[in-house]
Amino acid sequence: MFVISNENTKFPIKIWLPDESHADELCLEQAHHLANLPFIHKWVSLMPDTHAGMGMPIGGVIATTGVIIPNAVGVDIGCGMAFTGTDIKVDEIREIMTGNGSIIQGIIGDILRNVPVGFNHHKNIQSCMALDAALESMDKYEANPELVGQIEAGYYQVGTLGGGNHFIELQEDDEGYLGVMIHSGSRNFGKQICDYFHKAARELNQKWHSDIPDEWRLAFLPVDTDEGKQYINWMNLALNFASENRTKMMLAVRSIIEKWIGKHTDISFNYTDEINCHHNYAAIEHHYNENVWVHRKGATRARAGELAVIPGAMGSYSYVVEGLGEEMSFCSSSHGAGRKFSRRGAMQNFSTEEVIVDLKKQGIVLGKHNKNDVAEESRFAYKDIDEVMENQKDLVKPVKKLKTIGVVKG
Repeated sequence: MFVISNENTKFPIKIWLPDESHADELCLEQAHHLANLPFIHKWVSLMPDTHAGMGMPIGGVIATTGVIIPNAVGVDIGCGMAFTGTDIKVDEIREIMTGNGSIIQGIIGDILRNVPVGFNHHKNIQSCMALDAALESMDKYEANPELVGQIEAGYYQVGTLGGGNHFIELQEDDEGYLGVMIHSGSRNFGKQICDYFHKAARELNQKWHSDIPDEWRLAFLPVDTDEGKQYINWMNLALNFASENRTKMMLAVRSIIEKWIGKHTDISFNYTDEINCHHNYAAIEHHYNENVWVHRKGATRARAGELAVIPGAMGSYSYVVEGLGEEMSFCSSSHGAGRKFSRRGAMQNFSTEEVIVDLKKQGIVLGKHNKNDVAEESRFAYKDIDEVMENQKDLVKPVKKLKTIGVVKG
């Protein structure tokens, strides 16, 4: 970790990388913008997977006093990870063949058929406790009629994966056991909330003649204003929705695994290590003797003893970790490996054929309807996850290392 502190910043910037050469120029520029906000508490923290985002770097953590910044949470509110382990030994099932190829191929194909991915959603209304609770407390949301329709739409989206870097993976841990990892968030729900309240914050900041330049894209809402309270209500709804979204997909994947294992083997098994955590959100927390709003945009909470999930890249490794409770990072860690190439940059540097051949060489089963954009998620478009883990060994300690054996992408 190194620190930037000079006459150009009101607050220090702590970066969990060896030096500035490991962070891209735009990321550092955005970090300087954050470090000049008047309501920052203590300093700006950047995790080792950090790279430029919209307004605030991905892999960024800030604590603020009295305000909340929609773009410091991001458009995919509640994006995060779910993981479930099993006591099934992968070697016991790897070579089992079915009418649909190997049992891993059969499971991946079944997931792709039964969990909507990309822009797809369910054709019928799904059950959703988070949205039911919202309908029972509509007084918290009716001040923003432009967003109310998202609640109804959410009933068709809960239990769906999305696209981009979201995935469902079958994995093998370092002891040879099968696990399931899911990366997804609040779908279009969170984006609509972020866009709506960022626009509202911009208008209010202009009305107040805020000194924060609009081009920084860091418009803020005081938490004691109507707009601030409304954003917090909607953000928390999106967080609950995102968590339930991952839970529903996990239940669907577990059912599929049970079906295939039950049909083609006589193995009885149990589930272990159930984790569900966000890495795009803001929450009130106590740090350095103050209650502050900790914004984690592409960062995972890592309190002492807390289990979390840090994914690598498709065809790479991921980790289940235990937090070490490091206060300098506001008890946070990376949320993944972090991109080296933008999606466009990845498409320019890696071909579809290269990525598919790489996965096949590793024996990894890919489930994807349209493979034309698969290069966006090449493992070579991301930083080395083991290097990221080395750079944050004061933030988390590894509990399990997991290798992709099958992956479903939008």
